[in-house]
Amino acid sequence: MKLVLRRPTQAGLVRVMHVCRQPGVLSSPFCSSSSPSQTHYHQESSSSSPPPPPPPQPLRMPSSEQPRPGHVAMYARSTANGSPSQGLSFTPEQRVSKNLTGLIPHVMEGADKQCERALKMIRSRQTNIDRYLYLSTLKSQNVDLFYRLLMDNAKEMMPLVYTPTIGDVCLQYSTLYTRPEALYISIKQRKSVRTILRNWPYQNPEICVVTDGSRILGLGDLGVNGVGIPIGKLALYTAAAGIHPEKTLPIVLDCGTANESNLKDPLYLGLRSKRIPVAEQQEFMDEFMEAAAEVYPNMVVQFEDFESEKAFNYLDRYRNKYKCFNDDIQGTGAVVLGGYIGAVNLSGVPIEEQRLVFMGAGSAGVGVAKQLVEFYTKRGLSEQAARDKFWLVDTKGLVTKDRGDKLAEHKKYFARTDNNGHQFRSLEEVIEYVKPTALIGLTATFGVFTESVVRALKASVDAGGLGRRPILFPLSNPLTKAECTFEQAVNWTDGTVIFASGSPFNSFTVKSGDHAVTYNPNQGNNVYVFPGIGLGAILAKASRVTDNMIYTSAAALAGSLNADEIHKGLIYPRIERVREASLIVAREVMKCARRDGVSMLPEEKWTEWEEWGDPALEKYIKAHIYDPVF
Repeated sequence: MKLVLRRPTQAGLVRVMHVCRQPGVLSSPFCSSSSPSQTHYHQESSSSSPPPPPPPQPLRMPSSEQPRPGHVAMYARSTANGSPSQGLSFTPEQRVSKNLTGLIPHVMEGADKQCERALKMIRSRQTNIDRYLYLSTLKSQNVDLFYRLLMDNAKEMMPLVYTPTIGDVCLQYSTLYTRPEALYISIKQRKSVRTILRNWPYQNPEICVVTDGSRILGLGDLGVNGVGIPIGKLALYTAAAGIHPEKTLPIVLDCGTANESNLKDPLYLGLRSKRIPVAEQQEFMDEFMEAAAEVYPNMVVQFEDFESEKAFNYLDRYRNKYKCFNDDIQGTGAVVLGGYIGAVNLSGVPIEEQRLVFMGAGSAGVGVAKQLVEFYTKRGLSEQAARDKFWLVDTKGLVTKDRGDKLAEHKKYFARTDNNGHQFRSLEEVIEYVKPTALIGLTATFGVFTESVVRALKASVDAGGLGRRPILFPLSNPLTKAECTFEQAVNWTDGTVIFASGSPFNSFTVKSGDHAVTYNPNQGNNVYVFPGIGLGAILAKASRVTDNMIYTSAAALAGSLNADEIHKGLIYPRIERVREASLIVAREVMKCARRDGVSMLPEEKWTEWEEWGDPALEKYIKAHIYDPVF
C-alpha cells in the first residue's frame, strides 16, 4: 500500500459543504472550512485496482447565481441550487430532487418551529457574546431562518446583532474570528482594489458599508477588529429594509491602527503597523471609491465609524460624485431629528424658546446639530437665528471662537462669539449660563450626565412655566458609554423627562401606594433611518444621496408613529415595527430623489405612481424586497 495525496474536486467540495451545512446535519471531517487548495489523504493499493469512483456531481445553480471560483466557503450558506437553505423545511419531493434524503432528519418543520428551537438555544447561552456567535453560525447555515428570527424578535435579537453586543464583539474580533464575512482590503494591496472587489462571491451588491476602524462606536481605533460594524449594519439593512443579504457588501479598509493593544496581540488580524499618515489614507480612499463605482456602479456606499476629521472630509469630498452618505453624521442627525420633532411636541416649550446644549462636538454631534438647524430653517428662521439656538461643549468646555485653542474645522460652524470673552469649562457652568430646554450627549463617556447636571436642566425648563418637560438624549453607544441611564433620568427629573438613548434600556415601574407608573424609554437607533435611506436610494436609482433625502428620512420617521405609540408618548416607533417604518422612510426618500432630479428611474414610472398614489409606490417597493418566507 502507498499513501497518495488527492485534491478534492471543486464540484465535490461544493456539494459536500452545502449538504453538511444544513441545520440539523452532523458535521463530518469534510464540513470544515477547508478550501479547494487543501488536500485530503487517500489510501491507494500499490497493485492494480479499479479506479476510484468519480466524485458526486454537484447540484447545479442557475448560471447567473454561480459562486465565482474559489468562493465555496463563503457560498456555503446557500443550497447548491442557488436558493437559501431551508433547513428542515424541505419537502419530501425537494429532498429527493436535491439528494438530501437521509442527510437531514426525517421530520419536516416550518419556520415557526425552527425559530422556536433557535430561540431556545439563544436563551440558553450565558453571555451576549455566546448568543452573537450562535446567531453568526445560524446566519452562515440558514440565512432565511436567521432573518426570520431577527425580524420576528427584533426587540430581543437586534441588541445581539448590533449595539450593544457588537461593541464587545469588535473588541474581541481577532480572538472570536471563525470565518470570513467581509472584504478585508489592506493599504499593502493598493493598486489591486478593483481585483479584490471583484473577488466578492455575490453578484452586483447594492449596498456597501465601509469602515477603516478608526473610531468604532465609543471604543476608539480598533483597526480591522472594527469590521463587525459593517457586518452588523448590513444585517440590519436586510432585517429592517429587506435588502437581500446577497446584495450587501461589508468592507474594512486596513490602514494600520493606533491601538497598542491590537499591535501587541499575537492574534490580531490586521496590519501590525501604526496607522499611516492622513494624506496616504486619503489617496487609498480615493482609489477605493473610484474602484467601487467602476466595479459596482449601482452600489450605494455608507461610510461608518471613521474618525471625525476624515468622516467630514470624505463626505464633503465624495457626496456629489458618488452614491454615498455617512451614517454617523447624516444618519445619526436624521434619527435624532425624527425623535426631536416628537419631543418638541410633547415638551410644552414653544419652538422659538428651545435652546439646545450638545455635550460632544465630534462628527456625530456636529452632524446632529446641523440636521436640527435645518429643522429650524424650514420653519422660517434664518440660518444664523437657527444656529444661535445651539451651544456645543467638548472636552475643553464651551466651543467658542476665542477659546485659545485651534478648533477642528467641523466645529467652527457652531463656535460661539457671544460669550464676551468668558470661557465656560464645565458642563454645569454651560447649563447655568445657557438655561437649555434640551441636552444631547454624544461623548462616549459613561456618566457624564450627573445628577446635578440633569437636575439643573430640569430647573431651567421648570423656570419657563408649568407643564414643561426637559428633553434629554444620551445617545452614545454602547451601554457602557451612555451619558446616563434611563432610570437615572426619570428619577432625577421626577418622571417628567422626554428621554431617548442610543443603546436600549428596559422599561421600569415605580410603585407608590396602590398606584404604579411604568416608564417606557425611547431608543434613538439609527436603524430607524439608514435602512430606509439606502433602500430608497437603491430603488429610485439615485445618482447621489442629497441632503434633502436625508432630511426627508427624518420627517418620514417622525410621521411613522401609529396612534397607540403617540398615545403612549413615544417619539419613535416600537422596534417591532422597524420594517414598517423603514418602508415608509424608503417611500419618501424615493419621492425626494425624484424631486431633487437624481432619480434615474424612467419618468413613466413616476407618472404612474403619481396617478395611483402612495399605495402603487408601496406595492413596487414590497415587490423588490427580501422576505424570508420558507
